[in-house]
Amino acid sequence: MEHLREREVRFTDMESGRRFEPYKIIEYGGVGEIEEKKSRFIAQTQAISTEEDAQSFIDSVRKRYWDARHHCYAYIVGEQGQIMRFSDDGEPSGTAGRPILEVLTGSGIRNLVLVVTRYFGGTLLGTGGLVRAYTQAAQAGIAASRVCTMRYGCIFTVETDYTGIGKIQYLLGQRGIPIEDSVYAQQVSITCKVPYEEKDKLLHEITEATAARAQVTISDPIYYKSAGGAS
Repeated sequence: MEHLREREVRFTDMESGRRFEPYKIIEYGGVGEIEEKKSRFIAQTQAISTEEDAQSFIDSVRKRYWDARHHCYAYIVGEQGQIMRFSDDGEPSGTAGRPILEVLTGSGIRNLVLVVTRYFGGTLLGTGGLVRAYTQAAQAGIAASRVCTMRYGCIFTVETDYTGIGKIQYLLGQRGIPIEDSVYAQQVSITCKVPYEEKDKLLHEITEATAARAQVTISDPIYYKSAGGAS
């Protein structure tokens, strides 16, 4: 059976009308660098939750590289990319901030800021050269970061006897769902995170496989980091 990390599931909650789909975040940021005609382009990424977080990171980069000519940036905030901002920071309009933002939107990553610092090398690159350089620098920054996938689902807490645990482990293994915690006492208790669109079917399968002896508690829906979702 196809594992979760190999699928991109998008659906709409019929009660709220809101669309839920996987999105990516940065687990930890990275630094990438390119050189173009002796100009250095240093790209740095950082995970953020708010615009204030983004501005704080931009300010810290400005302080760290205080002698650089430009600190161009873009950031995206929100699970569905509700807030997007960018700045050319003195470069010709459209040659820096927007290309960086296009790299971010193309990556599918949310809640991140990417700043590209430029040290001028003495040779003008022209409009096309700047767009290419900032695009490549932003790509290098993303490549240097650790990225993982966030999925929408529920936490399952299952309590069963020793006869039922093997059947439940098999069902979870078939779906590529890892067990995150387990307690072995008189009964066995396990927890795992289940994609929202699979929760009803899995509950039915567990009930059927254990002849309704397993007790299953399902949390309210949440976004969670998908196992095996890093890239």
